[in-house]
Amino acid sequence: MRAKKLVIGASGFLGAHVVGELVRSGHDVRAMLRPTSSLRGIAGLDVERVYGDLSDTAALRSAMAGCDTVFHCALDTRAWLRDPAPLFRTNVDGLRNVLDVAAEAGLGKFVFTSTVGTIGLSKGVATEETAHDRSRKAGAYIRSRVQAEELVFRYANERGLPAVALCVANTYGPGDWAPTPHGALLKAAVFGRMPAYVSGVAAEVVGVEDAARALVLAGERGRVGERYIVSERFLSAREIARIGAEVGGVPPPRYGIPLPVMSALGAVGELAGKLLRRDVRLTRTSVRLMHVMPRLDHGKAVRELGWAPAPAPDAIRAGARFFVEERARRRAAARESRDKEKA
Repeated sequence: MRAKKLVIGASGFLGAHVVGELVRSGHDVRAMLRPTSSLRGIAGLDVERVYGDLSDTAALRSAMAGCDTVFHCALDTRAWLRDPAPLFRTNVDGLRNVLDVAAEAGLGKFVFTSTVGTIGLSKGVATEETAHDRSRKAGAYIRSRVQAEELVFRYANERGLPAVALCVANTYGPGDWAPTPHGALLKAAVFGRMPAYVSGVAAEVVGVEDAARALVLAGERGRVGERYIVSERFLSAREIARIGAEVGGVPPPRYGIPLPVMSALGAVGELAGKLLRRDVRLTRTSVRLMHVMPRLDHGKAVRELGWAPAPAPDAIRAGARFFVEERARRRAAARESRDKEKA
């Protein structure tokens, strides 16, 4: 009987694509989900589904039984939360419970989904060796991800867990159902709901299918105790919005909002959040996360994993087409429902 591949967080944007990549490669796949998870991302895929929470040790043990590789894709990316406790509860405390079980499971590889936010700033092009140096600027979300990555490598060093970490950039492509925070901006551009872009802002980006392929390759070839940058290129917010608008057949945003203005709006957002006692996505931290990012070199993943990413703009176009097609499907379903009611 062949060993299975376990994907924890299989309902997420990246996790669902990892499941799909594994299935297409001929692997037996077990997908771990929460009882409330949406199954849209893995619908129609021949996988074993198991249910449990990161805090459920018994469920984790059962899920890892008979598996040789675990892909950990469960994380909380809500960087705008006023109370950061949920970020640390999932990204650090939940992960620690997973690692405790994984360290005793006799795995061949534990592939951890990290973020390019754990890579340090650099005057030139940053690599995996560039130490993190921006927790204060990036806020609680990045602190939780840095702590998570450090925890993974502590288990590798102290308990022999065969772990590798992939520092993944902003992912774009089809199947962004939620959507992700950066996917929501692309969606706004596609439907002409983005009157302006933030000038001077750029980010590292990668196609979600290429990112999933990198995780699968890391499960096969990644060196234990190493991290790999998974990003295809550095792309401006203006260019991403332009691509989305082009696919949507609408004019691209004409005006650029200077960063100081966005920071001021972020401060207003924080004040509104305090007064209304609710989370507001536009904060000074979320603005900093838009632009406090170095250019990155993904050469290590190419050399050691055999990773060959396609141009990220193609993935952005595919993601934009997904939003267009999904809206068309929803409208067609609504028309069909109305017609049935009239009949």
